[in-house]
Amino acid sequence: MDHGNVILRFQDVSFHYDHHKPILQEASFSVRENAKLTIVGQNGAGKSTIFKLMTRELKPEEGEIHLKRGATIGIAKQVIAHADLEKTVLAYFESAFNEKKYDIERHITRVLDAVHLKAPLDKHLKAFSGGQKARLLLAFALIQEPDLLLLDEPTNNLDAQGIDHLQQFLIEYEKTCIVISHDADFLSSFTHGVLHLDTFTHKVQQYVGDYHDVVAEIQAQIEREQRQNARMEKAIIDQKEKINFFSHKGGKMRKLASKMRDAVEEAEENKVDVRRDDKTIPPFEIEASEFSKPLVQISSVTVIKDHKPTKKKIEVTVRRRHRVRITGPNGIGKSTLLEHLANGTEKGAILAEGAKIGYYRQDFSGLPFDKSVYDVLASAMEMPKQQEIYATAARFLLPGDKLQSKVGSLSEGQKGLLCFARFMLQKPSLLILDEPTNHINFRHLPVIAEALNGYEGGMIIVSHDETFMNQISVNEELDLGAL
Repeated sequence: MDHGNVILRFQDVSFHYDHHKPILQEASFSVRENAKLTIVGQNGAGKSTIFKLMTRELKPEEGEIHLKRGATIGIAKQVIAHADLEKTVLAYFESAFNEKKYDIERHITRVLDAVHLKAPLDKHLKAFSGGQKARLLLAFALIQEPDLLLLDEPTNNLDAQGIDHLQQFLIEYEKTCIVISHDADFLSSFTHGVLHLDTFTHKVQQYVGDYHDVVAEIQAQIEREQRQNARMEKAIIDQKEKINFFSHKGGKMRKLASKMRDAVEEAEENKVDVRRDDKTIPPFEIEASEFSKPLVQISSVTVIKDHKPTKKKIEVTVRRRHRVRITGPNGIGKSTLLEHLANGTEKGAILAEGAKIGYYRQDFSGLPFDKSVYDVLASAMEMPKQQEIYATAARFLLPGDKLQSKVGSLSEGQKGLLCFARFMLQKPSLLILDEPTNHINFRHLPVIAEALNGYEGGMIIVSHDETFMNQISVNEELDLGAL
C-alpha cells in the first residue's frame, strides 16, 4: 500500500508523570497516511501513554505533536472504563459522539457486524464476556470512522476466530492504524513498521519492515554497538595504562600523557550509547502447597448460547499435577465459570476445603487497585518477609520504588507480572488462570510457560494463545462449545 502525507508527527516531545521518571525525552517520529505501525517496548515503558498524547488526553511537557488538519482519531483501549460497564450497548455507542447521531442503531449494527458480534442494544456491557468486550472496544473506535485508528492490545481475550477476523480486517483497512500488542505473529501479518520506545533512553526509534525482521534488526544493531564499544573500551584501557606510565616520567613524557588523557576523554564521550533491549524476567518456580485430596470436582457447567444460559452435565476432577484447559468461543461462559470456581460459588462444582487458590483474572479486577504493590504481595504470605517480597518483586521487573506505588498506577503488563509474583509467594495448591498472556510482553511468555509447565499443583486454564499453550502439558481439554 502506498503511504501518503504525514498524518501525525512528534517533534522533540518530552513527557513525565514524575520528574525523576521520564517517559519520553525529546522523542521525534512521524506517521504517514495509510501506514500500519506497531509500538513496542517493555511493560511500563509508556506505550499507552503515547496513545494518550496522540489523543490529547495528556499534554507534552516539551515539544509539539502535530496532527493533520481535519484528521480524526479513534482509540480502542485495553479495557472498558468501569463507569461504562453499567451502560447499555446503545448508550455506550451514543457516548462516542459529542452530538446526537441520527440513525445510530444502523451504525451500531454495521460496526458490530464488522467485529463479528451480535448484541442486543439493551444489554448492559458488564454482562458481556472478556472477548465480547474486546470486540465492543474495537467497534466503539470504528463507529467514529477515524482517519487514525489506535488499538491497545486488541487481541486480548479474543478467541482464535476473533483474532483471525481482526487480522483480516486490519489487512484490508484503508486508513492509518497504530497498534500496541504483545502478539508477534499477529503484528507481522499486517504491520509495515515499528516504533520502538526505549525504556532507558526514553527515545522512539522508527523502523520499516516486517515485525519479526525489525526485532531481529534491533537485536543485530545492539550487538554491533556492544562490539564497537568493547573494542573502544579495550583501546581506552590500553591508553590509560600508557598515560599512567608516562605521567610518572618527566618533561616531554608528562606532556605526552596530558595529550593522551584529552584523547581518552574524547574517546569515552564518543562511545556508542547502546540501547539496551527489553529485559526478560529470569526463570522462576511456583511452589505448590501439598494437597492430597481432589482440589475441585465439577459435575455441571452453564454455557451461554444465543445469550441464553443452559446447564450441561460433565465429569471433571482436578487433582495435584492435573491440568485442564477450557476452550470455546467468546461469550460461551469460560470466564464466568473460572470466576465462580475461584470464588467457590459454582453450583456444579465442589471445591476442597482448605485448598489454596491462585486466581489470574483476565481484566485484573480482582486486584485491589487502591493498595500498594508491597501490601498485595505481603497479603499472599502467611508470614510476610520484607526481603523476600523485595527480591520476588525485582524478579518480575517491579523494583523497590514500585512497591510503594498503588496497584492502579501500574501498566496492564505490570499488573500481569504482579500476579505471577504473588503466586510465587502464595504457593497455591490450585491455579485458575484466565488468559494469563494478556498484556504481557512476548519476551516473558516462554519463561512463564516454563514455570507453569513445572508447577506441581492442579491447574485450570483458559488461553487463546496456541504458541503459549503448546509449551504447557495439558491432561484434559473441556470444550464448552461442544457441550
